[in-house]
Amino acid sequence: MSFTKRNYLWQVTLLTILVGGIGGWGYYSVFPHHYFGGYPLIPAFFFVFGVFMINMTESCRHRMPGRMLQIYLLIRVMRMLASIIVMLVYCVAVREEAKGFLLTFIANYLIYLIYDSWFFFTFEANRKLEKKIKQENETTA
Repeated sequence: MSFTKRNYLWQVTLLTILVGGIGGWGYYSVFPHHYFGGYPLIPAFFFVFGVFMINMTESCRHRMPGRMLQIYLLIRVMRMLASIIVMLVYCVAVREEAKGFLLTFIANYLIYLIYDSWFFFTFEANRKLEKKIKQENETTA
């Protein structure tokens, strides 16, 4: 397992615990009338999708490094479509909790979107910096 994958999994696990545990407790404490039983499934959905995302990214990095951006964007679109499908199915199945679920799901979506964007931005920035340093070392040697 690569350092990047291990780092991502550790961080997304911590984020899921924070959002799922502490966020759920805060949500229940502040808005108990809007809290719904399916709340823990939302961070679990994003955790599972995060594991899928890092596995696909790592696989692509080794097999098709020139297509990293395309794969990354494809995975983002897949997450958005899967999220829309989950929201629609839940709202059709459980109509009385639809508003609270949608607001909570969208808030979680934005939290994980910001985190993933930050993680992969810093990953690419570090990768480019390492490549530049390696090229400078080769030219000076």
